[in-house]
Amino acid sequence: MDGKKTDERLIRRGELILDPTTLKNHVKELETMNKGRIGRPYTLPNGIIPLLTAIRYLYGIPYRQLEGFTKALHTLVPDMPTGDYSSLRKRILGQPIDPYRHLAESSEPITIAVDSTGINVHKAGGWVERKHGKKKRYVKLHFAVNTVTHEVVAMEVSTDDVHDVRVLPGLVEEVEGNVRVARLLGDGAYDSSRVYSLLEDLGIGVVVKPRGNGRSDRGHPGRRRAVELVRSLGYEGWAKLTGYGRRWAVEAVYSAF
Repeated sequence: MDGKKTDERLIRRGELILDPTTLKNHVKELETMNKGRIGRPYTLPNGIIPLLTAIRYLYGIPYRQLEGFTKALHTLVPDMPTGDYSSLRKRILGQPIDPYRHLAESSEPITIAVDSTGINVHKAGGWVERKHGKKKRYVKLHFAVNTVTHEVVAMEVSTDDVHDVRVLPGLVEEVEGNVRVARLLGDGAYDSSRVYSLLEDLGIGVVVKPRGNGRSDRGHPGRRRAVELVRSLGYEGWAKLTGYGRRWAVEAVYSAF
């Protein structure tokens, strides 16, 4: 590993590039925003809020310290008003968020990896479980991840008793609404003729790990071919041929999450 390059990357993480266009024309913008407004007038223009939002979440700055940041900006741009805790919080939480907006800018088809993970939402005490057989419940997060960029391109939430195969159609539909899918990679939980049929109808290639007891004499033809390939090439050979190893992109995303 090149230590110098690593240090440079770490240093770059602390850089903050201010776009001067966000600090221009704020007086006219405020006049337009407050024209005909009933109630307390805006003190900060809309153009500065995305910048303050990015600073808050990138650097983990609480609202009080963010208020101090606006005061520092005021010293650089004297006619730029400062913000206060309440207005900053309200404006930032009211920001419209569209995590998939930029995906529509690309027409290139992508390969996605899908998987799910559970998150506890209730913890019963050990005595309650032993006494009443109370089951710990959790919710499941289902992610579809771009295997190249590791971006989450779709997400669904279900209860713990919903199988991954049941959620997949909605997950794929959400992805297809944002970007074209060329292939889908999934583990043995998606080894189902239903999955193969769904993706075949959509023109999406399927790379799903066959279960150990998978049969090649029944089910969808694509599923039968996968079972036969694993038997003839072995798992390692099949994974290398199909690029199944890229499925670990979704595991990396879950680790980060």
